[in-house]
Amino acid sequence: MRPWIVGEVAVHRIDEAELPAATGRWLLPGATAEVVGNADWLFPDFADADHAIRLHSHSFAFEKDGMKILVDTGIGNGKTRANPAWHDLDTGYLDALGAAGFAPDEVDLVLLTHLHTDHVGWNTRARDGEWVPTFPAARYVTARAEREFWAGFAMDGPRQQMFEDSLLPVERAGLLDLVDVPANGVEIVSGVRLLPTPGHTPGHVSVEVTSSGETALITGDAVHHPVQFAHPEIGASVDIDPAESEKTRRRLLTGLAGSETLVLGTHFAPPTGGRVVSHGGGHRLVAKRPDGAPPKATQR
Repeated sequence: MRPWIVGEVAVHRIDEAELPAATGRWLLPGATAEVVGNADWLFPDFADADHAIRLHSHSFAFEKDGMKILVDTGIGNGKTRANPAWHDLDTGYLDALGAAGFAPDEVDLVLLTHLHTDHVGWNTRARDGEWVPTFPAARYVTARAEREFWAGFAMDGPRQQMFEDSLLPVERAGLLDLVDVPANGVEIVSGVRLLPTPGHTPGHVSVEVTSSGETALITGDAVHHPVQFAHPEIGASVDIDPAESEKTRRRLLTGLAGSETLVLGTHFAPPTGGRVVSHGGGHRLVAKRPDGAPPKATQR
């Protein structure tokens, strides 16, 4: 995979899996075939011929100031999950990560936008019958508000399982670093900021990367799919606070529209990145493929 170039930073998409069409219907029930079909610009990249939205699971990796940084860690391999699309996966994620130049032992910083199953899975991997940190030299960072929310939340069995295999081993190893994220965000490394984007979860953050006057924003689940640019009222079935989630999307879109900021969606199907422009009384994403990648033929 070719990276996107943001100033002097190369941002790599680390692929894990394409998610089945049923995931989109469950996750964004408001993204009906009619709604999707009325947004021609979603085709062919972000929707299929049946007007079902396309979703992917991936991470982003980049190097900044000599630090190797990973944003979110996907679903993970070999984990017991209630969602059939996430259960007991066997993907080449770590091979893809290594091929991009981010061997697990070399990763310095893992930024977690929030603590949902499909964003923390590769925090750990199985070794000698136990779950151990995949990135033993890394500092794992998430918002203090996020961790504290789940600490007081009455979890069902599947969510408790996720914490047991993907978060608690990191905490027990002393690698989890909780940070306070004020309204204007917090800089973690020079040019890398966590920005509060609450609603999907109370402590959800997006990640802003700035270099040589250029900027990229990694959305996390503040936006799941580009259809929400045209319809920010479409929320996710698992949003903790749907009204706050919509408010966050509208604020993001207002700030991004017409700017040169590269938006990188944590679940956006390839080409995954683009810029937000005003369109038909709302907004749309103008796709930007990784630098040097050939354009895709238009079809529907």
